[in-house]
Amino acid sequence: MTHHSFTGDGIPAAYGAYSHAVEAGDFVFLAGQTGRDGDSGTLIDGDVAAQTRRAIEIIAAILARFGLGLGDVVRSTVYLADIDDFAAMNGVYAAMFPAPWPARSTPEARLPFGAKVSIEVTAHRRR
Repeated sequence: MTHHSFTGDGIPAAYGAYSHAVEAGDFVFLAGQTGRDGDSGTLIDGDVAAQTRRAIEIIAAILARFGLGLGDVVRSTVYLADIDDFAAMNGVYAAMFPAPWPARSTPEARLPFGAKVSIEVTAHRRR
């Protein structure tokens, strides 16, 4: 099992005691990502759709470090600060992740730093 933390290429530094990703066999587990600016690490301005788009861009950049893409994601959890934002988040999510989509849960949760959305994923490396 290998733990990875990244910075640069649009990936904001971790702001807590966690790794961006853990590689275990054929699986890569990513920590939850919010819509943060890659340089400053601060939450971007914008609604849940903008923050969802940015979080998925960060996820894609981390996955690329492993030679993986959004099509390799098999499971995701999307935490929403307000479940009433589901439709707006889902529209962006459906447009950015290729079908067939990963298995997904979408609970409402209190998120750090005023984030509207946080997304964590598990990807599988196809052999």
